[in-house]
Amino acid sequence: MSWKEVSFVIASKTRKSILEKLETPRTPTFLAKDLKLNLANVSRALTELENKNIVICLTPDQKVGKIYSLTKKGRDI
Repeated sequence: MSWKEVSFVIASKTRKSILEKLETPRTPTFLAKDLKLNLANVSRALTELENKNIVICLTPDQKVGKIYSLTKKGRDI
């Protein structure tokens, strides 16, 4: 974990909220409803976090109902 990655997460309210909710694996739909955010914004933030290896998709072959979880780096952040 680097401070640059921490800064990346806290620079966005959406990314920060998602990390807090991913203590247990969740779907983008669940996150959107729980955080009262637009599903498209949640999906975009998850993609950004996945590209930085902060979250991982546990069901990448699924078209609907993908489940995301924190990586070790995500838990450290």
